[in-house]
Amino acid sequence: MVAAGFMLAATGAASPALATTVAGQAPKAPKPTGLTLTSEGMADITVTATEKPQLFADLLKEVSFLGGTTGQIAAPKPASLGRKFTVVVRFDDKPRYTYDLYPLAKGGPKAFRPAAQPDKKKTTAAWFLGRMTMSEALRIAGAPIPQKPDVMSGGIGGGERVIPEDSLPTGRDLDTLLSELRRLVLLNGGVVLVLAFMVAGVALIIRHRTR
Repeated sequence: MVAAGFMLAATGAASPALATTVAGQAPKAPKPTGLTLTSEGMADITVTATEKPQLFADLLKEVSFLGGTTGQIAAPKPASLGRKFTVVVRFDDKPRYTYDLYPLAKGGPKAFRPAAQPDKKKTTAAWFLGRMTMSEALRIAGAPIPQKPDVMSGGIGGGERVIPEDSLPTGRDLDTLLSELRRLVLLNGGVVLVLAFMVAGVALIIRHRTR
């Protein structure tokens, strides 16, 4: 009975301390839970972290670096941007950030962060250089964008071969190449020998004339 009472007292004394420690912990930072991709003439595309975690993570990478106080580039000419795709990032179903993406812009993908954001926080409008994977990330999500497998080496959708398989040399092509190289080396060696004999002959003639 004494032992039981001691354990009960110890348990009762420990519980408030544990509760205080847990309550005193800093709350976890909120994380994005979903995003919506919109564009003129296209049905809205919604991707959530729970239903499609890999696709959501890949799309989030295209905008997660756009939080700097200043942009990277001056505003491009509108005619060079191409089609606009707007991404709205949500936290617990509440829109917080919005960005305009231009995957088909001349000179490479571009991204724009509007000054007006859904969470009402003040920011500055800024232009950025987009990631080279932007067009493929949006295309895989369902956006009507031409396929560009040359910019993928892995990651989104498992990646694709950067060099087409039919452009790789076969064993027969390799043998032919080596044969041509050997022939070239022998030909060059013969030319070098001929030149050496000619130089030696000229030197011998000059030597006889100067005696």
